[in-house]
Amino acid sequence: MYSINLILALSAASAVNAHMKVTLANGNLGGSMPALAIQDGVPRFGKNDATEVDTTVFGGNPTKPTSSGLGKTNAQGKITVDNMLKAAMAMGGGTIPTVSSTGGHVNGTIRVVTSDGAPNNEKGEVFAVIDTTGQGNFKDSAVLMAQTNGVGKKGNVVQRSLFRAYILTLRTLGIRRRATNVGADLSFSVKIPDGTTCTGTDAKSGASNFCVLKIANDNAAGPFGGSVVFAVSNGGTSGATSPTTGGGAQTRRRRADFKA
Repeated sequence: MYSINLILALSAASAVNAHMKVTLANGNLGGSMPALAIQDGVPRFGKNDATEVDTTVFGGNPTKPTSSGLGKTNAQGKITVDNMLKAAMAMGGGTIPTVSSTGGHVNGTIRVVTSDGAPNNEKGEVFAVIDTTGQGNFKDSAVLMAQTNGVGKKGNVVQRSLFRAYILTLRTLGIRRRATNVGADLSFSVKIPDGTTCTGTDAKSGASNFCVLKIANDNAAGPFGGSVVFAVSNGGTSGATSPTTGGGAQTRRRRADFKA
């Protein structure tokens, strides 16, 4: 039996302009931070104009994630490393996700805000593209895949038993306007190719030797996703450097509570 409070919360949001965002990324050797342009205090449930303010929209061909640029958000406009890396690092406690030079991976949490922010296919895959220069230049990058624990079809939600039950319950309650899969969290993981070398630098945050990882679905209304920064270990230590920070709100690791 599904909680009546959960169902009512889900019903409060419209599915008209749905989105997906990367709320947290971790390296297999430590370090964590949200995607660039993620903001504190954005509600998980509610109207689209409240829940989607920090969701990245990349634009362009949804099947070609190698288009350059880091996208834009409603709240902050065009996303750039120099304007947003310092804030993202502060939200992660001043760290950058760090991965092994061989067998390394970035994992974390993707939030499906509403129904067109889902994975690409029933395997649960979304695109992952690395810019080793750390600025968002993806045109020469290989297309990888991030694996999630959800399902989708061209970036749209695939309705399974949970959602059928949810819709039937809404109808029983006399609620017609609904959003599918609002606020659902998915876990994701991306294998970083062995031997990846990062050369990114950013004067405002003081960080250097980092890469940018673009996570995007293939929804034609977006695509949606986010861009996270990571570093590759250099002989057991992080290849990236960053200033010591004593403050910054530590972003908690969020539990992936969505089951397809």
